[in-house]
Amino acid sequence: MSESANQQEDYVTLYNEAFEKFRMLALWSSRPVPNPTPADALAITRSLRVEGNLDSRRLAERIERACRAAV
Repeated sequence: MSESANQQEDYVTLYNEAFEKFRMLALWSSRPVPNPTPADALAITRSLRVEGNLDSRRLAERIERACRAAV
């Protein structure tokens, strides 16, 4: 498997994790998309930071790193 495929899987995995763990707390106003792009993943990071808790903020940072690596 190529390195870019591993990176894509990483931000997709983190995106899905965000909705599993923080949907009711921080992502209540967002809907998950079936095949998220880096832009989709970055779009939820603000809500994770503002509406969420320390764990959701850390996840937002991980999503941002994974998205930067995927570009």
